[in-house]
Amino acid sequence: MSINFRKATDELFGIVTHEELAEELGCSVATIRQARRTEGTASYRNPPKGWEKAVLKLAEQKFEHFKRLVAKLRAI
Repeated sequence: MSINFRKATDELFGIVTHEELAEELGCSVATIRQARRTEGTASYRNPPKGWEKAVLKLAEQKFEHFKRLVAKLRAI
């Protein structure tokens, strides 16, 4: 299977978004953003329960995504 520069770099630049993590956790994007703020600030909120499992799942999905990209590039 052939892959061109644009397709390869589109896949390379793919990241997990705030929206994807919020969906996985069943919370709002605002909750994700507040949990990423510096602890002790007025707008900080604790991370949603189960965040570790959700981050692991999304990281594993990206890992598989990049394994497929590597296979495509090696086939060129």
